[in-house]
Amino acid sequence: MKRTSYETLKLDEAGDGVLLVTLNRPEVDNAISMTMIAELRDFFAPLSYGAQDHRCVVLTGSGERAFCSGGDRSQRDKMTDDIMRAQHALIEEYAFAMANSIVPIIAAVRGIAFSGGCELALSCDFIYASTDARFALTEVTRAAMPGAGGTQNLTAAVGERRAKEIILTGREFSARQALDWGLVNALFPPQDVLREALATAAAIAANAPISVRMARKAIHYGSQADLRTGLMFEAQAYERTIPTEDRREAALAAAEKRPPRFKGR
Repeated sequence: MKRTSYETLKLDEAGDGVLLVTLNRPEVDNAISMTMIAELRDFFAPLSYGAQDHRCVVLTGSGERAFCSGGDRSQRDKMTDDIMRAQHALIEEYAFAMANSIVPIIAAVRGIAFSGGCELALSCDFIYASTDARFALTEVTRAAMPGAGGTQNLTAAVGERRAKEIILTGREFSARQALDWGLVNALFPPQDVLREALATAAAIAANAPISVRMARKAIHYGSQADLRTGLMFEAQAYERTIPTEDRREAALAAAEKRPPRFKGR
């Protein structure tokens, strides 16, 4: 049975096919606790397989101060090695699930996105940020390193040399720098960033779900392969869209001069 109730995550329907997921620990800047790690795993794992009720997810943080400040230090600093390994296994599970999601995920970042919070945003398909957002991957300053996809997702976004500078120094950087470097897609005034992310999610959700899934997979996996392999993957993904009811519905809707009604079949 799909889980619908969480302690640290708030789920809200945000229009046809769009789900808003809010990291909901504003009293600690939405720091990632053990409970939140397990709940992120439980939420994202089902998105990596099968048909879904939602066509796009927007991930944001509660309050105005932070998207997510990273790991909850009050818990992490007291962990034994074995507990930390067990915790990281759960982190890897939600990071892998986000990478393999068949549902597009948009991050709406307001305020700080540090360490694991920055990695969480990077695990989304793309990021909209407020003009006052701040980012950092500070793990090396605490004798650790990014371990929730940060070394891979940041490099894919900004390139190897910039990723090395960001991760090896642990320095904070601004929303404007994040935009210039390709980490975020667009900047908006703080009061507008969530609305803009939801509007983009609605545009995605209005499109044919199977086509969106296949295009996302072709981009995601093709970008990690050589051109020939990527083109072969694209051809196979395209083939998946040909026999769908939605493709026939698109043709019929065009002939009848009306918006198509896609059903994900």
